[in-house]
Amino acid sequence: MTTSTLTIAKREFGAYFKSPIAYIVLTVFLALTGFFFFDHFFVAGNASMVAFFANMPLILLFFGPAIAMRLLAEERGSGTIELLLTMPVRDWEVVVGKYLAAVGLLAVGLALTLPFAITVGKLGPLDKGPVIGGYVGTLFLGGTYLAIGLFASAMTKNQIVAFIVGLAICFILFLMGRAIDAVPESVGKLLEYMSPQFHFDGVTRGVVELRNLVYYLSVIGVVLLLTVQVLESRKWR
Repeated sequence: MTTSTLTIAKREFGAYFKSPIAYIVLTVFLALTGFFFFDHFFVAGNASMVAFFANMPLILLFFGPAIAMRLLAEERGSGTIELLLTMPVRDWEVVVGKYLAAVGLLAVGLALTLPFAITVGKLGPLDKGPVIGGYVGTLFLGGTYLAIGLFASAMTKNQIVAFIVGLAICFILFLMGRAIDAVPESVGKLLEYMSPQFHFDGVTRGVVELRNLVYYLSVIGVVLLLTVQVLESRKWR
């Protein structure tokens, strides 16, 4: 990781909190996660975070594209992307720096939910394995949706369009996990491995397998590479 990458990441992370975006996103995120957590917690009546993490794939489906939609679309809309790309900084450093800023905001949101886990731990014996796995899985799942959102943001000047495109791609991946039982077994196995939620469910059980990490890192890496290619292609237009 280069100095330029870290500089861009710090700038973008700070930009979130210099505008209402971070505060709105974090407030809504906490409100939704808190609602689902306490609603299911009191119904279940046991010391568990299962319901909390069970709703994360659906919540992140919207928040991933929402957090990332401005990162490149805003730069393109204002015309500052040309200035940024003519500076002594490589395209991949711009992409990775902005991606890290978005992941940082997601990490802040997850850190603010830790009191939920502490509260559950105070009320009864809490199995720490699934909780740790749940947070790790949520970070990787959210990181995947953020990468897709960043890719969508690179393709347009309009932030709303970027959000819709990112949401559509994430939704397709989300549906893969729901369609496994409705297709032939051979196709189901393929959809199962391609589904972010399938790997998320595996990690949240408290068992972090190598295949889960390889899947998330591969998808994130490929999507960020495609984002770099989109930026480079626009230099020739």
